[in-house]
Amino acid sequence: MTDKNLTRRGALTAAAATLLAAKTAFPSGAHAAGAGPEVAKAKLGFIALTDSSPLIIAKERGLFAKYGMPDVEVLKQASWAATRDNLVLGSGGGGIDGAHILSPMPYLMTTGSITGGKPMPMNILARLNTNGQAISVGNDLKAVKVGLNAAGAKAKFAQLKAAGNTAKVAMTFRGGTHDLWIRYWLAAGGINPETEVSTIVIPPPQMVANMKAGTQDAFCVGEPWNGQLVNQKVGYTACLTSEIWMNHPEKALGMRADWVAKYPRAAQAITAAVMEAAMWCDKAANKPAMCSIVSGRQYINVPMGDILPRLQGTINYGDGRSVKGSTHVMKFWADNASFPFKSHDLWFLTENQRWGILPQSLNKAALVAKVNRADIWRAAAKSIGAAAPASDSRGVERFFDGKVFDPANPAAYLASQPIKKLV
Repeated sequence: MTDKNLTRRGALTAAAATLLAAKTAFPSGAHAAGAGPEVAKAKLGFIALTDSSPLIIAKERGLFAKYGMPDVEVLKQASWAATRDNLVLGSGGGGIDGAHILSPMPYLMTTGSITGGKPMPMNILARLNTNGQAISVGNDLKAVKVGLNAAGAKAKFAQLKAAGNTAKVAMTFRGGTHDLWIRYWLAAGGINPETEVSTIVIPPPQMVANMKAGTQDAFCVGEPWNGQLVNQKVGYTACLTSEIWMNHPEKALGMRADWVAKYPRAAQAITAAVMEAAMWCDKAANKPAMCSIVSGRQYINVPMGDILPRLQGTINYGDGRSVKGSTHVMKFWADNASFPFKSHDLWFLTENQRWGILPQSLNKAALVAKVNRADIWRAAAKSIGAAAPASDSRGVERFFDGKVFDPANPAAYLASQPIKKLV
């Protein structure tokens, strides 16, 4: 079957078949042994990104119903700011209960730093993926060989600033993962993201159009938008974020903490459904069918060719580099991709301190203990017979520029970064 056929006919066929199979196996819904969920419904948001797939597949394959929650809705959000605002509202106020979300956002909401100073306690129940993001740049940066090493852009950006046209570097949300990746990349190349460029916020689905319009010089976003940029020959992939930090954490399943407290069994059921979906998404044989579903108009709304190749390890960077069988692929389940390691959340908080988004006085360990619900993930894993990591820490992490993050000593990592803005 061709990509074209998969896009049109295959999407409908695959979606119908998976839903029919779920309904046949679980006509009245099902759930793990013991007491079932307290409620049958929840409203979950998602952004049009490949890493929202576990939520979409859990819905399309009837997995929420399987675990006793047949009325879960998966609702598209316009931007990360809209996701935040709808979480603040909650489903009772016309918003949502949980979401596919940038991993730092539940922390920024819990502290009140992105909710107008009014804390909105959140919980992280699972990670949705590792890897699968990229930093893209305009074709004009090919001449200075901007790639994993961003240093070539320094002189060009300086020229633009001197001419009164400061380079615009786009990301998806202040303090979010894409903001942190592009800042790390720039700083590692000797470019201060606070003073030498202007960082702007653009919703993921608008990245390519903005690059085409010439309103930005570089951006960091999740797939499929980097692949689409290359396919449209508007720019190229400077680097994959997993080249900066292999198997780095990305999106999370976040829920309002009051919802989790009120419906703990339902929170576990949602987590189990998303975990099973992640396992399904990670199987190579399922990736074409997965893409045929998630690329649909109501979800990501892109051609199959923009989304499937990079998931399968075929990466055309757009500047002459092309790789097949790359290990730099998005993971949903493999290598504990779904587990919400507390050490990773500690890194996100440390980076947000690095860039002045969170204060140095923050008690990071206490905040992680409050927001991260690895205990719910572990309970869900036990209920479905899945293995869990021995520790809530993945240990020491290493980055492409030689920097090391030891979760036992975040201060040393912060001190080792020459470019930062502390408050």
